[in-house]
Amino acid sequence: MSCVLVFLQDKEKKKKESIFDLSKYIDKPIRVKFQGGREASGVLKGFDPLLNLVLDGTIEYMRDPDDQYKLTEDTRQLGLVVCRGTAVVLICPQDGMEAIPNPFIQQQDG
Repeated sequence: MSCVLVFLQDKEKKKKESIFDLSKYIDKPIRVKFQGGREASGVLKGFDPLLNLVLDGTIEYMRDPDDQYKLTEDTRQLGLVVCRGTAVVLICPQDGMEAIPNPFIQQQDG
């Protein structure tokens, strides 16, 4: 019996914390990219350690039928959704995003 207790205690000590601190984005707009190329944005209402997300006021950005990885200007209102964590590829804040030039491409002097 004592060996089993030691094993269980060791297992509880090894519990890892998530490296993602999504709590600072609760009730703030975020953008999520999924496997397969889909993208959506909405207000983060909740999450769990498996990265399952609850988004409210969700908008899906529609893809080009000819190129599944190219987004169009069309959107679709989804409302309240639960996003499965295993399909999430990227999470970023909706506010404060800006495009930057690629630092790995050499600039050509004109």
